[in-house]
Order: sequence, then C-alpha cells, then structure tokens
Amino acid sequence: MPPIAGVRLAATSAGISYDRADVLLVALPAGTSVAGVFTKSKTASAPVHWCRDILRKGGARGLVVNSGNANAFTGYEGVRAVAATTAAVAKALGCRADEVFASSTGVIGEKLPTGKVLSVVETLKQGLGEENWLAAAEAIRTTDTFAKVATRSFSIGDAPFNLNGIAKGSGMIAPDMGTMLAYVFTDATIAGDVLQAELANANALSFNAMTVDSDTSTSDTVLAFATGAGAAHPEISDSKSPHLRGFRRALRDLMSDLAHQIVRDGEGASKFVRIDISGAKSKRAARRIGLAVANSPLVKTAIAGEDPNWGRIVMAVGKAGEAADRDRLCISFGEHLVAENGVRAPNYEESVVATYMKNSEISIAVDVGVGQSRFTVWTCDFTEAYVRINADYRS
Repeated sequence: MPPIAGVRLAATSAGISYDRADVLLVALPAGTSVAGVFTKSKTASAPVHWCRDILRKGGARGLVVNSGNANAFTGYEGVRAVAATTAAVAKALGCRADEVFASSTGVIGEKLPTGKVLSVVETLKQGLGEENWLAAAEAIRTTDTFAKVATRSFSIGDAPFNLNGIAKGSGMIAPDMGTMLAYVFTDATIAGDVLQAELANANALSFNAMTVDSDTSTSDTVLAFATGAGAAHPEISDSKSPHLRGFRRALRDLMSDLAHQIVRDGEGASKFVRIDISGAKSKRAARRIGLAVANSPLVKTAIAGEDPNWGRIVMAVGKAGEAADRDRLCISFGEHLVAENGVRAPNYEESVVATYMKNSEISIAVDVGVGQSRFTVWTCDFTEAYVRINADYRS
C-alpha cells in the first residue's frame, strides 16, 4: 500500500473484545473533503447517526474506529460514548469534534467500554504514520479471516495520484445504502459534493451489489476522504469534468475489489458466486431479481452442496416480485446452458454441470426475457460453518 499524502494511521489494542488491535485512528490534514453512504437500517448505531450529522459540514480531520462492540441499541449511553470519543480525538489532533468521524463494529446491544477507547487515544496519536495501512485494516476486523485492502493509481492531467481503501465484513452483509465498514482515501483535490456523487455511484455497483446472508447491519458505513495534499492538478468543478474520469475508474474498481474480498470472506463460505441477470425491465428490477437469487438459502445451500439445482433459481426469480416471462426464462451455470424457453435445455447433462459446481468460483446467468436491462450481484454459499460461527458469536 503506497502512502497517501496527508493520511497518517495508527492502530492499537484497547482490550474491548479481542486479544489484538481493536482501535484505529486516522489523522487528516486541514482542507480534507469527505463523502459518505450509510445503512438505511431503522435501528442504525449511534456512530452512524453522528457521521450523518457532521457530514453536512463537509470537512474531516480525523477518523476513529473500534471493533468488538457496535455501539448500537445502546440508547443515550451510545450517544455519549461517541461524543466523548470524538472529543478526545479532536483534542489530540487539534481540531473540532465535528471534524472527527466515528465507526463501531461488533456485538449489538452492549455498552461500549468508552474508558478503554479513551485510554489509548494518546498511544494512537504517538503511533501515527503513513505506512500503517495493513495494521489499520486488521484493527477493524470482527469475524473476518483476513484484512481487506486495495490500492489503485490514477492521473488528473499529468499529475499522478493514489487511492487506498480498507474494509471489513464477513457476516451480516446485505448493504442497503454488509456488518460492513469501508474507508477510501486519495491525495487528489475533490470537492465534497463531487466526491459524494462519485462515492454514491461507485457504491451502487460494488457494496450495494453484494450479499452474504441477506442481513443489513446497523453499522454499515462507507466514507471517502480527499486530502488535496498531492500534486497540483486541473480544477474539478463538477461531476461532468473530464478530469474526473481517471479517479472515477479507479474508485469503482477499488470498491468492487473490496466488495469481492468481503464476499470471498463470507462467514463459512467455500465458493465465490457471480450472478448475472439480464433481460429485465429495468436495472432496479434486475438488481432485485439478482438479490433474490443470491439471498435464497435454498440456492446458497445447493451451491455449497455442489448441486446444479436450477429449479431453485426458477423459484428465486419468481419470488422477486419483478416482471419475468416463465416461458422465455434461460439459465446457465458457467458455460453450461441448463434451461431455456421455460424448460430444461435439451442438451443438459447433470454430471457435466455437477463437475462444474465443484469449482471454487461459480457463475450463474439468468435471462428473464422481458427487457434489455442487466445487473450483476456477488454472493457466496451457505455452509455448516456459517451456522457454527453465528451460533457461537457471543459465546
């Protein structure tokens, strides 16, 4: 991970829930712009409400994240915890509290041990450095089995820039804006309103196009920061600026990379699954059908069992509530056509397709036969390990 001009990071252990680093601090320079998208959950956490409120001010100087406790469904104590934490970080960084963004992830309904977080703020300040990207990604993990990082480079005019991202997520993943947090940083100069539009568009094609288990978290947060501390470049006045193209491509590619890493690390997952929906009335309809297939426990368990049970795909398409022509429906597993024109394909061979299902990456294509729109969703299978992990989550 290359350095991002103006970004300094530190991670340490506060002993919240794990015997490893569980608090992250990011320091940002004055003038940093920020954008964000958040969970639509009606039981959103206190940090999500805080970030939504201060995002309107348009600037950022810091980010503090803890793992092991979601600070969600914690009432006024949760609000006080966010206020105390951001105030302490603001004092350490020499900025206002409403310039400090906060996230928490972990168990819902238990009070955040605020004292433990506050006790490590000075340690974090002393440890700030531009190279600590992997440590940062490690500190925000919960049930993740690996840290999720990605980097891209791009140019504006003749000036080179970097884009780095970190994310966490493994279970409770079905973003509606997966538990999912993601943070993206660049050293380019991009105004907050432009950054917001680009983040929202990239989010729709990445984090909002994946699912692990159909459960939308109380804590889902994606934040993008542009420090403006890199090289000078042509002004970007709005989202139609041609100078924005390199950043746009890099952002969408990086966020898709992080989303795919989350799906690959789905709790107990053994297979990475791509679902391509085509022939839909609209992109919205294609997305809903794709998610209906991806979230179906029957589809996901069939994939885990390496069973090419295309009947379950038919079921999932039908329950999505979007237009579909039963008698024009076509379904493929990889390159193998299994159903066409509403019936089993005449050349379908169960043994051949069953062999394909043994792959670690599975592709399912469905044409619903009513329009021209398409959408791609990424998911994983359901295994017995998913049940074990979540049955023992608080044990």
